[in-house]
Amino acid sequence: MTKLLEAPERPIRTGGPVGPRPRAGLARSIRNLLTSPKYGPVTVTAVLFVAIFIIGGVRYRGFFSGQVFLNLLVDNSYLIVLAVGMTFVILTGGIDLSVGAVVALSGMIAASLLQTGWSPAAVIPLILVLTSVLGLLVGLMIHVFKVQPFIATLAAMFLARGLCYVISQNSISITDPTFVQLAVARIPLGGNLSITPSVIIALVVVAIAVWVLQATRFGRTVYAIGGGEQSGLLMGLPVARTKVLVYVISGFCSGLAGVLFTFYTLSGYPLTAIGTELDAIAAVVIGGTLLTGGYGFVLGSVLGVLVLGVIQTIITFEGTLSSWWTKIFIGALLLVFIILQKVLTARRR
Repeated sequence: MTKLLEAPERPIRTGGPVGPRPRAGLARSIRNLLTSPKYGPVTVTAVLFVAIFIIGGVRYRGFFSGQVFLNLLVDNSYLIVLAVGMTFVILTGGIDLSVGAVVALSGMIAASLLQTGWSPAAVIPLILVLTSVLGLLVGLMIHVFKVQPFIATLAAMFLARGLCYVISQNSISITDPTFVQLAVARIPLGGNLSITPSVIIALVVVAIAVWVLQATRFGRTVYAIGGGEQSGLLMGLPVARTKVLVYVISGFCSGLAGVLFTFYTLSGYPLTAIGTELDAIAAVVIGGTLLTGGYGFVLGSVLGVLVLGVIQTIITFEGTLSSWWTKIFIGALLLVFIILQKVLTARRR
């Protein structure tokens, strides 16, 4: 009777987990990451950048080096800043077609004022204020008069490009000693590696943007507007103010990108940066930001710029391909990533 009442003994496991459970868990985590509309596209972008860079290193001698990577930042520092401002706008579900024209206008203002004897210490802040005010006007036009962002920023694009021709129809060289010194300065990193001050400025802008979007109420409101403007209003978020401010940020970043571009070219020209707004949009989308808003990261946009830059570098190393192939590859990538976004967001519904 005593034995019948006793609980049956359970076998004691002496080994670890049975079967490939940890591997299955890792595979599930990777699958969830790649199929997430939030992290999937930016993960694909990071893998794509690494793959293209490795392919370039295998195919071309001297490609796989630290200075080639740093040159991606040097050559595209202005586009990184431009993409940061565009990221804020697209996260809210908007668009800004004026950024390329504002880059050109910034260069024309800088070149013309420096030619008349103005100091760079006065010219650069003036440009940033003027371009921010232009962004403010665009934001107010969109909010107060309910103009579609496409139309409002298209009008700003024509305005900025027209003002370039009002200033001058010809190229204006920049010969100011301080400006030239900033343009040609190199910051040594050791081991024959170096960067320019423009790279430092671009990285500071990226760091500030990451902090604003991830750690402030303004950043959370930006994401909320992209996810659903009406929901943001019901939650009591400052939707109107935020929608206006993202265009101010885009205007400021466009002005700063224009200054960095003049460091790169040491001139102002009315036809500068034609189509650059499309490069910025492409970099943001390839970097994983959803065109309808709500999902995306600034660091993803930086990766998008680097992908465009490494494609251009490979074409330069090849030597036999026209620069137009860059546009072809960018167009193909943009189409792939838009389809990827559609697929991932559809699977989450």
